[in-house]
Amino acid sequence: MPVLGRPVRCTRGRHSGSFYARGCDPPDRIAAVAGRREGGVAIDLPLLDVFGEARFVEAFAADRTIGAWLDVEVALARAQAEAGVIPDSAAETIRVELESVEIDHEQLEEGARLVGYPILPLLQQLGRSHPDVASWLHFGATTQDIMDTALVILLRDACRGIAHVGVELGDTLAALAESHRATPMAGRTHGQQAVPITFGMKVAGWLEEIARSLARLGEARAAAEVVQLYGAAGTSAAYGPLSAATRRRTAEILGLGCDDVPWHSVRDRLAQVAAGLGVLAAATSRIALEVIDLARSEIAEVREGGGRLAGASSTMPQKANPILSETIVGLSGMAGALAAVPLRAMTGRHERSAGEWQMEWDSLPLLVAYTGSSLARCGDLVAGLYVDRARMAANLDIDGGLIMAEALMIRLAPLLGRQEAHDVVYDLSAAARDSGVPLAEAARSFLADRGLAEQADLEPASYLGEAEAIVDTAVERWRSARRPEV
Repeated sequence: MPVLGRPVRCTRGRHSGSFYARGCDPPDRIAAVAGRREGGVAIDLPLLDVFGEARFVEAFAADRTIGAWLDVEVALARAQAEAGVIPDSAAETIRVELESVEIDHEQLEEGARLVGYPILPLLQQLGRSHPDVASWLHFGATTQDIMDTALVILLRDACRGIAHVGVELGDTLAALAESHRATPMAGRTHGQQAVPITFGMKVAGWLEEIARSLARLGEARAAAEVVQLYGAAGTSAAYGPLSAATRRRTAEILGLGCDDVPWHSVRDRLAQVAAGLGVLAAATSRIALEVIDLARSEIAEVREGGGRLAGASSTMPQKANPILSETIVGLSGMAGALAAVPLRAMTGRHERSAGEWQMEWDSLPLLVAYTGSSLARCGDLVAGLYVDRARMAANLDIDGGLIMAEALMIRLAPLLGRQEAHDVVYDLSAAARDSGVPLAEAARSFLADRGLAEQADLEPASYLGEAEAIVDTAVERWRSARRPEV
């Protein structure tokens, strides 16, 4: 299998628009004039520029994308030579000549703008700079064959990278859940305190969602890893009578699958990948939003890590804003919006679409960038999170023990009947809230007349149900069957 992203020298500026994502790789891989070409698309993306994870922002960078196109062309030529479709010498010439190429981006942009697609202008450049390859390069193929096959290669590699970051996050969440397996805190429903839980149980929920999201993305990615080598309208006529064998061998060389059914306009598998990325990003957003809530001054049960000036305000010196969490919300929100675009791209009609395909060109690279960056920043957030056990304990009694109302009702139900117990505790809770008297004190006074005063003595740590077992289950699941392959 060739090394994907073969050396490509970018000359005369940096492409920042339609066919591949912004940015260039480090100088040892790619030489590019700093800055953007005059007249080109010059869009700054401050959120990604500042908080993006480089490996995902650059996953579809110019040299990688063009390199993947060339890898597909070389693999196709090799497979065709092995099948006797083109001469062995032609395939070897193509392999050698395309080991290192120099691409003029301005010419590629100008040609693509005229043609509508980049492959013909790329072939024209290669034909001029490497005339020995012109006769047999791209034999029988169509533009979308090359671009789609390269796309799934780039998606595969990017999603594998995302999975690795996700596993690191999962490991951190598992450790955090274990360390707070028995740390009592207020469970909250509808924005209000409900019943006691443990912080470890909360984190176990985060872990489970991340684990399932990674598993779904892995399944979608694997399903999408198929070649697209079917020619102009899917019949493979131009590939000749050995088209199926050539396709399968090309897939084998590239490490992809092959199902022998064209998917030029059938984009459900890519939409599933996009959905998987969007769901994974949303899972990080939920973690960040809960951290923001729990870090509020009135709650103050957690706070973000970071050094001096982390989250500082330009005018309020006391502030330590949850800026990392806010960043995750922003990144994941962008990912969610972009994840919807490939659904629209599914509506392409007939054997090749008329515009829907182009929606994927920007949306998928950006979706990878936003999702991968959101996941990486979430890893930073969880790794540095400070948990205030004392504050969590204090907040359990912040309203005079009303958080134990359900526990009191359940304790009284066998003695009074479930409905009467509910009504009694409801009235006691209302009276305690209005008077400022703790629930236990109000209940003890009321129940003394019935000889049940001792029933009012309840501690949050005694009413945690399966909270600790939930942590054990989630952590064990993560560390065994639920941990996704990467």
